[in-house]
Amino acid sequence: MNILFRGGRVFTPDGVVAEAVLMRGGVIAAVGPEGELARGPHETVDLDGGLLVPGFTDAHMHPIQAGLERAKCDLSEDFGLDAYKEKIADYAAKNPEKEWIDGGGWDMSAFPGGLPHRDHLGFLDRPAYLIQRDHHAAWVNTRALERAGITRDTPDPADGRIERDANGEPTGVLHEGAMDLVGLLTPRPTAQDLQDALADAERHLFSLGVTGWQDAIVGSYAGSDDPLPTYLAAARSGRLRARVVGALWWDRTRGLEQIEDLVARRASAEGLERFRATSVKIMQDGITENFTAATLEPYCLCGGTGLSYVDPAKLKEYVAELDRLGFQVHFHAIGERAVREALDSLEGTDPANRHHIAHLQIIEPSDVPRFAALGVTANLQPLWATHHAQMDELTLPYLGEPRSSWQYPFADLVACGTRLCAGSDWPVSDADPLQGMHVAVNRTEPGGSVHAGYPTAQTPFLPEQRIDLATVMTAYTEGSAWINRSPAGRIEPGRPADLVVLDRDPFELPPGDIWTTRVRMTFVDGEAVYERA
Repeated sequence: MNILFRGGRVFTPDGVVAEAVLMRGGVIAAVGPEGELARGPHETVDLDGGLLVPGFTDAHMHPIQAGLERAKCDLSEDFGLDAYKEKIADYAAKNPEKEWIDGGGWDMSAFPGGLPHRDHLGFLDRPAYLIQRDHHAAWVNTRALERAGITRDTPDPADGRIERDANGEPTGVLHEGAMDLVGLLTPRPTAQDLQDALADAERHLFSLGVTGWQDAIVGSYAGSDDPLPTYLAAARSGRLRARVVGALWWDRTRGLEQIEDLVARRASAEGLERFRATSVKIMQDGITENFTAATLEPYCLCGGTGLSYVDPAKLKEYVAELDRLGFQVHFHAIGERAVREALDSLEGTDPANRHHIAHLQIIEPSDVPRFAALGVTANLQPLWATHHAQMDELTLPYLGEPRSSWQYPFADLVACGTRLCAGSDWPVSDADPLQGMHVAVNRTEPGGSVHAGYPTAQTPFLPEQRIDLATVMTAYTEGSAWINRSPAGRIEPGRPADLVVLDRDPFELPPGDIWTTRVRMTFVDGEAVYERA
């Protein structure tokens, strides 16, 4: 089948220059003037003044976890204790058969000091386990603590912390590795639940123009279930349509001995068209708001310099062996010390393996040029780079200056010649790439955000770190596809017709209106997988 996309503009590697694209047999056949491409039989998709772009690839997300959470007690569209309690009570009433009330999506900034309390859930007649939006903590009630046997005498795990009051009693917040103390007791989803979650997530992502992604945790973490069997089954059956790479989880309680397992897990996906397990995810630290992000200097107000989950003295050895075996290394690094430790470990590795560091909240300025020098890609999550309650009320006071001004230095990375890719960390934040692009260009909250009404939400956050729309759109398309070794990501002849029709041309909008752009249609291999009603 031949399809001619016409009536708008096209985002190509040379910019927004073309006016039509001809697709033949699921592959882009030609790009250029409409008059030259319209010869011969074809169907037509009228862009109606919108923009045709490559399918977006999200370089860091957790879709199966997101799909599971969407089917549980989902707090991600609410904000504030009263709203959370109402949603939780409604969910409990509608699901009387459930042994646990589980789900997540609560925001730290909704609570004083970022911490809910077990007493807030005292109205429940069952244990509750609710994961924080950032997935670095869980909010549990007294029944859950009792079920897990957690008391004032329970020691903190090496990679986490039980939040306690002044008397040493657990308050109902479990940070990082401590989440497993309760999370592993919650009911496990069935294989069908996991398949349904993946299918739901893929439908949602297609509606946002996302045609490929890298799942940033393919393994078991914080009570989650390993998504590898789900991906393998979906890819083998043909149900998986998106182009996916799984980042295999590096177990920080183990060392080099786990690499044999990682090699076997990678081999299990060999020969599959839609899924490969060629990356390894190393989570080097936590987050700033609970003081687990690894910093060079102590946090203000509370002291401490966070956690390095993998011993930096051993990290270089681990990374060197993964690199030798052809794995891509995908780092989580939030604090400036974690970023430096990741960069140090990547010294001397092969840039052809396309290593990347995600999140990059704080980068000490002298480390910014090292990305390009080492051939390391910066994996941006742009949505976080705004003034919102968590940033203004928790992060900035804890970081102080000059560290606060080192956050999300997108423009500095670009100026140094760093290759960019981009993602959302969904369900931590919205999966819509266009919202992320809005933030990268404006450094303000998108108008539809739950934080848009915050007093400083429209005050640009470190505006000198803005980047232009073409740069960030390239990160979400070509940049992230390159990270995944995907053949998509560019609109040029010979590439798969993974294409997205936007309802307007964001390059012709005032920058503050980029967030209003929506997806009209999404194509994978030339087949429409989403069309807005």
